[in-house]
Amino acid sequence: MIVPFILLLAALAGIVAALALPGMSDLLLLAGPCALASLILLLQGWLRRPAKAPEKPRAARKPSIRSRQPANAAPKWIVIDGSNVMHWKDEVPQIGTVQEVVKHLTGLGYAPGVVFDANAGYKITGSYQHDGALGRLLGLPEERVMVVAKGTPADPTILAAARDLGARVVSNDRYRDWAETYPEVLTPGHVLRGGYRDGKLWLDA
Repeated sequence: MIVPFILLLAALAGIVAALALPGMSDLLLLAGPCALASLILLLQGWLRRPAKAPEKPRAARKPSIRSRQPANAAPKWIVIDGSNVMHWKDEVPQIGTVQEVVKHLTGLGYAPGVVFDANAGYKITGSYQHDGALGRLLGLPEERVMVVAKGTPADPTILAAARDLGARVVSNDRYRDWAETYPEVLTPGHVLRGGYRDGKLWLDA
């Protein structure tokens, strides 16, 4: 995890230099893809990393969602487009909507991971919220929640994570702009749609 993080920092420094210094614009062609690739590597390691165990066992502690999976069974991953899902109810961004979708999918036997745009926290709470903060709001380990960097689109991160994990995506976005790179989005059932009817959640799952 350290090497991709160092590469990401170097790429971001290159982007800043390309934007700030005259004659360095060509550097953006290298730094931009490097930043995206580093983010994808970080996400892959981050979603696969087991939840941290507490230093001292607590009898009253509620087991994590990951720990409820049978030891010999691979998680049934599903990736939630958090910034899309949070608008499903009344078209108003609400963390409660994502919470309900997470709970519903968990009840169906899935292990959800959630990816948000950088501005998700501002829309929900009025201030920036990092992975851990949104994870606590959702009742998920920090390793299952990702807030992409400012200025970085969440869509390719969502689709890359789903491909790597062999998972489906929950969103009402059809991802047409990414269909050439990720043709699986055109496969019926790969992207699960949902919403609310008469105040009740529905999902294609």
